[in-house]
Amino acid sequence: MMKPILICLVSCLLTIVQAIFIHRCDLAKILHEEDLDGFEGYSLSDWLCLAALESNFNISKVNENTDGSFDYGIFQINSHYWCNDYKSHSENICRVDCRDLLSLDLLPTINCIKKIVSGAGGMKNWVNWRLHCSGRPLSYWTTGCHLG
Repeated sequence: MMKPILICLVSCLLTIVQAIFIHRCDLAKILHEEDLDGFEGYSLSDWLCLAALESNFNISKVNENTDGSFDYGIFQINSHYWCNDYKSHSENICRVDCRDLLSLDLLPTINCIKKIVSGAGGMKNWVNWRLHCSGRPLSYWTTGCHLG
C-alpha cells in the first residue's frame, strides 16, 4: 500500500522546477549597469520594489492568469502583450520568447521592461507597482548595495 504513494510522491517531487532567485543588491547592480536608474524617470528603487512585489526576486517565476495568459520572470511580463509563450495569442511587442525571460541572462528581460515603461502607462502597467511603490519613499531598497 505504501509503495504507490511513495512512487507518486517521488514523481511529483521530480517535476518541481528549481526556482532561481537573485539577491536584491545583485539585481540593483545589473540594472544600474544597464542604465535603468532614472530610465523614463524611474529609480533603481522603483525597479527593486517592483521585482520584490511581482516575484520576490525569483527570475524563474511563471504565473497563470485567469484570462489564459501567463506572466514570466522577475518582473512578471505578460505573454498576451509582451512575449510569445506559444500557448496563447500574443502581440509579442518585445519580440522575445517568454522562456528567455526566465534566464539568469537578464538582457532580454531588461530590453523588454524598457519597452514597456517607454510606452503608455510606464510602470503603471504593473498594478502592484501602482498600489505599493508609486509615490512612496523607496530608498531603502538600495540600502547596503554598493553601486560604484
